This record gives sequence, structure tokens and C-alpha cells, in this order.
Amino acid sequence: MAASSPAKLAIGLIAATAFAVLPATAATADPKPTESQLRTQLKQLNTKVDKLIEKYNLKRVELAKAQDAAKAAKAKLATAEQSLATAERRVAEIAQLRYQNADPSVPAFMLPDNSTSAALLEQLTAEQQAIVQGVATARDDKKRASDEATELASKIRDDTATVAGQRDEAEDVIKDIQKKLQDLVPFGSGKNSDGSWAPELPSGTDNITSRTRLMKAQVEKNFALPFEVGCFRSGSSGEHPLGRACDFMMSTGGSMPSAGNVSLGDRIADWAIKNKSRLGIKYVIWKQRINQGSGWSTMSDRGSVTENHYDHVHISMN
Repeated sequence: MAASSPAKLAIGLIAATAFAVLPATAATADPKPTESQLRTQLKQLNTKVDKLIEKYNLKRVELAKAQDAAKAAKAKLATAEQSLATAERRVAEIAQLRYQNADPSVPAFMLPDNSTSAALLEQLTAEQQAIVQGVATARDDKKRASDEATELASKIRDDTATVAGQRDEAEDVIKDIQKKLQDLVPFGSGKNSDGSWAPELPSGTDNITSRTRLMKAQVEKNFALPFEVGCFRSGSSGEHPLGRACDFMMSTGGSMPSAGNVSLGDRIADWAIKNKSRLGIKYVIWKQRINQGSGWSTMSDRGSVTENHYDHVHISMN
């Protein structure tokens, strides 16, 4: 083979050097966020949404106060206008008395024994002017209060719309992260090509199957459980003695759960149904209902809070 010429060697070195210093191509994408990172983002966004909702509600309260202030100002004006009408009638009466007597004084029957008509008229006129001035002041106060209330109401409406928009935006991001977390839920072992599930033997010190163990771990990862979880239980019917079921308690002692824990049970049940095909879940029982994948069906009354599954979410596995 002929030796390479110096020119060819130089071209090769230049090409190699250029390749080495080229930036990464578009195909080298940023790594996807880990589950831990997604959960951290979700927690931060949930906190942000809570603050936005709190701000939104405060704005609504401020708006209600502004509307009340406007109503109060309107009522104050009505009172002032009534007082003005009364004062105007009094002025008209005095003017009529003057006209009827063709004299600047008022009739003798209006005069006290120790006073002159001019003195009484001066007193009545002063009283009338005071009433008129008070009405004018009340009208000015009303207009100022009404303008302030209108301005405040407009500002609050704008602020409320802004906060609501921010809340909706944050909730959209939360839904996106929740979807990504949903995609991170692993698949249970033993799923056949036709969608059925191969039987599994229980194992380990907890005496449950690997699919049951995976399901339990995923529930514990996705929800803050208030009480212990019961899975294997001998001497009972159903999947518990087979290691294929777990009870996620929402209360203890056979009592009804708090409203918060009822809501938590609802979320756990919904989550299990959504992940039925991934994890190999057979059915879910909660609040005297059973869901086998085609919707909830009411169960017969078994006689107690626990037997009717009001205090725990039951998840059975294939």
C-alpha cells in the first residue's frame, strides 16, 4: 500500500480536530427529570396554587367590602336628599308666609311674645342654611365614597382576574407533572401478551406477592397515609390470605374517617383504578362500592363501618 502524502495526512488531522471540537448535536437532549425532581416540582406548584387561591379569596372579600361601602354611601345620600327635601319645603313655607303678608316679617302667630318677626326669621333662615349645608356635605361625602368604592371594585376585579389566570396556569402545569408522574408508575410482573396475569406465589416476611408489594409501595409513595396498611391476613376470605390484597386505613377503631381522610380515600381509589392495567389490580372496594374496571357498583350492607369499607380502601390484585 502506498504511503499517505503529507497533504492527505494534514487534511485528516484537520478533519479529526474539527470533529472533536464540534458542539453536541440536537439529538443530545437534556435528560428527563427524575421522579424525585418531578415530585419536588409538584410540591412547589401545589404550594404556589394554595397561595394564589388564598390571594384570590382575599380579593373577593375586599370586593365585597367595597360593594358594601358603595351601598352604605348610597343609603347616606338617600338620607341626605330626604333632609334636603324637608329643608326646601321649610324654605318654601317661609317664602309663602312672606308673600301672603306682603311683608318681610312672618305672621304674628309664629312670633314668641318676647321676640320680633325679624329675629325669628333670621333664626329660621340660619337653621335652613345649616340644613342645606349639611345636605351638600353629605352629598359630597357620598360621591367621594361612591367613587372610591367604584375604583376599588374595579381594581379588585382586575387583580382577581390576574390571580385566577395565574392559578389556572399553575394548575395546568400541575396536571402536566401529575401526568408525567403517572407515566412513571411501573408495570407489575407476570403480565401475559393477552393482557391476563400469571399467578404469583406470596413471598417474603410480609407474605404477599410481588405485584401486591409493588402496588403497596406505589400507594405509599404517592400518598401520605394516615394509618398503617394491612395486607396478609390469615383465616379470612378473599385475597388477603393469598397475599393479594391490602387495606389502606382512613380511620381506626371502626369509626368514620374525617372529611379530609374521606377525600384521601377517594383519591387513592381513583389512582388505583387508573393504574389497574399497569399494576395488575383486580378490583377496588371503597365506601360500600366495588369497581372492577367498568365503574362503581353498590354492595350490600354488611352491617358495620369496617365491613362496608367506609374506613379503608381495599385493593385486590390478580
